[in-house]
Amino acid sequence: MNKSELVSAISERTGESKSSVEAVLNSLEKTVTEQVILGNKVSITGFVSFEQTSRGARTGRNPRTGETIQIAATKGCKVSAGARLKGAVKGT
Repeated sequence: MNKSELVSAISERTGESKSSVEAVLNSLEKTVTEQVILGNKVSITGFVSFEQTSRGARTGRNPRTGETIQIAATKGCKVSAGARLKGAVKGT
């Protein structure tokens, strides 16, 4: 399901206009992104959570040449499924 299909499905389920639903989804995306960039964890209890992760600099090896290389520190985003979502997928 892509974003436009999601907007249509939510619109049908709630009776809200597609433009209204899309505006809410866009705001959700921007707000979650801003908060994760700031280092805050965003949780929708039982459904999903988003948080920033960081990985320190480390030494690696070029698989082609075997040469030792330095890998820079980096940040990422961790998305975790909540208990209700996990339970629904498992069928419980």
